[in-house]
Amino acid sequence: MVFKINISHKGKTVKKEVDNEALMGKKIGESINGSEVAAELSGYELKITGTSDKAGFPGKKDIEGPELKKVLLTKGFGMHKMPKREGKKKRSTPNGLRLKKTVRGNTVGISTIQINTTVIKEGTTKFQDLLPKKAAEEKPTEAPAEPAEQAKEETKQPAGEEKQTQSQ
Repeated sequence: MVFKINISHKGKTVKKEVDNEALMGKKIGESINGSEVAAELSGYELKITGTSDKAGFPGKKDIEGPELKKVLLTKGFGMHKMPKREGKKKRSTPNGLRLKKTVRGNTVGISTIQINTTVIKEGTTKFQDLLPKKAAEEKPTEAPAEPAEQAKEETKQPAGEEKQTQSQ
């Protein structure tokens, strides 16, 4: 089973794709070793903060098991929308509003696609080294500046010289 794992630490996120059966049966709130996710995360300790399945249903910590359940929710987790009868008017959610929503249980199962984690303990490698490098940082900044300077020099030729060459 392929899982998409989001590892967050101090506002930065690293995304990994892992094919590991050891993550099956883990619950939201449990901690796992980073070596189970990837070799470069050895020494890291990760806490599972949430899950999502193939249809986009979120995993709720209060519900046991990996299956889908319909629960009655108030504003907060899993319910951010206004009821349909309210229309497009900007209003706050009315007090006492409860809607029945479908959520997934707290256990990682076959249908789970995404697992969100946070770093509890950092390993030997720094988290900054795990972040993907931006394309702008890898390329030297001097190379693009040179062609622009050459184009400016070509346009600075006096207009009188071009007219003389055309008349001859």
